[in-house]
Amino acid sequence: MLEALPEKGVPGEQILAELSELRSADLPTHGGRLFAYVYDPALDGLDELARQAHAISAHVNGLDPTAFPSLLAMENALVGAAARLLNGDGGTVGSVTSGGTESLILAVKAARDSRPELATPRLVVPSTAHAAFAKAAHYLRVALDVVPVGADLRADPAATRQMIGEDTVLVAASAPSYAHGVVDPIPELAAIAAERGVRFHVDACFGGWVLPYLRRLGADLPAFDLAVPGVTSISVDLHKYAYAPKGVSVLLHRDEALRLPQYFAYAGWPGYTMINPIVSSTRSGGPIAAALATLRHIGDAGYLELAARTRDAVATLAEAVNQTDGIRLFAPPETSVVCLAAEGVDLFVLADELAARGWHTQPQMAYGEMPATIHLTVTAAVAGTATDFAPDLAEAVAAARSKGPADLPAPLLEAAAALTPELVTPELIAGLAEGLGLGGGDFTRMAAVNSLLNVAPPALREALLTGFLSLLQRPAANGRQDQAAAAPNSVTE
Repeated sequence: MLEALPEKGVPGEQILAELSELRSADLPTHGGRLFAYVYDPALDGLDELARQAHAISAHVNGLDPTAFPSLLAMENALVGAAARLLNGDGGTVGSVTSGGTESLILAVKAARDSRPELATPRLVVPSTAHAAFAKAAHYLRVALDVVPVGADLRADPAATRQMIGEDTVLVAASAPSYAHGVVDPIPELAAIAAERGVRFHVDACFGGWVLPYLRRLGADLPAFDLAVPGVTSISVDLHKYAYAPKGVSVLLHRDEALRLPQYFAYAGWPGYTMINPIVSSTRSGGPIAAALATLRHIGDAGYLELAARTRDAVATLAEAVNQTDGIRLFAPPETSVVCLAAEGVDLFVLADELAARGWHTQPQMAYGEMPATIHLTVTAAVAGTATDFAPDLAEAVAAARSKGPADLPAPLLEAAAALTPELVTPELIAGLAEGLGLGGGDFTRMAAVNSLLNVAPPALREALLTGFLSLLQRPAANGRQDQAAAAPNSVTE
């Protein structure tokens, strides 16, 4: 039982021991066997350096940079580093945010607020764009126009051109897309947006810090950054392939005029005038200091070496997929992602079998004509474990083939077929969780759950997962909370 507010204070040593015990239930953040959520460079001493840097600035408040000029200096240094890496010039400006989602929300806000005369501003994205764009559209009341991608999984320039209208305030694309790891044709898309007088954002949150280094290593990747005419903004997460602790991202604009609508300012109350470049007001300087320490410690040459290790690990994993009957590469492994599909085996059972062998992957549901896939985010740490993956993958495929598809009781399938989002209630979710074996908080075998979600229409899947997450995020009635592991894989994605 975990109690946050005991009657009497608890000794620090006991608290730290309790926190360590809680962490023991989590997936491993280091070791090169978790292919989602975390980014591990496998560099000795980096974690401790980041912790110490975080502690120095943990209580610094980013609300007022004139009160804490140290934080202003650090933020400007991070923005400058990102601008240089992504080919900005002397006019490039930017902001440090809490993560990729906030960066994308702000890119959409800046575009929306640059056209205040529009009653219904619109955002055009490919169907492979990150879900954070949909979140931004929802929060900001911007209409979302989704363009189907081509057979190559990349944004379609011709279809994008047709979708842009008089009310379009922003066109966006990915470098690379998260799901498949492929880079959209940024130069063609940016030229179309510029021709129509529309802002164009490159979502490089996922790979923006590794793509420049992969290109320097000889990877045949298209131009994607601020060197491309027509690109007006770009985002890159430092807590991904810059290997900084979470959560730090950078949003860059080509010039100051493009950034100004991003700000929020309000003086219509008797307190201080609120001026914020990002969504939050008060924010800790800890993550920013940790990010700066990480970048300075690794350095440009270090990032080039980490990118080389990542490239080699991707090649090793991709070859393992190619050499294993029953699975195939679904997308070309051209960046830092290996995405595979199953042929003749149940993909979700395969994911469970890999997890049983210590490889934690990210199953992705079917979408349109795209089949369900398994996503592997590959980091530099995987270079040390990649050669172990092939035999375990072959074993996992054989085990999945032997077990057959996940067992979903016919009554459950029939009930699910009759469900609509409006019928999803807390009571129904609790019953489903119990029936699928999730009542005790064991999330190690998820094939049946993922199979059910895979056949559910997107709106129903959203309702089911929202209900399940709400079920998890409840304190006990007596104010005490039992230890519970976070739901892995697709349960909260």
